Amino acid sequence: MAKKNYMTKEELVAYVAQKAGLKKADAYKAVNAFIDAVKDALSKGKGVRLVGFGSFQVRYRAARKSRNPRTGEPITIPATYVPVFKPSQALKKLVAKK
Repeated sequence: MAKKNYMTKEELVAYVAQKAGLKKADAYKAVNAFIDAVKDALSKGKGVRLVGFGSFQVRYRAARKSRNPRTGEPITIPATYVPVFKPSQALKKLVAKK
């Protein structure tokens, strides 16, 4: 079995509980509240900036022409808004040390 290269939500909750000295149930509520706050802000077109970590933003992606890879037929991909994460310089440097 391949080694996973990510932390699951349950592992994040356990880490937050241990690091903050909380019960797992309280840490679960805190993690969910954070996720809900980010989703709510992004759904309203607002960004979330966490100094030293990064920012969550909403970007507009213009409509573009492409091709259906199966048939080769030209298609138009509609314009949309997409969520993006931009890491801070501090986070980039921390990850680059690996």
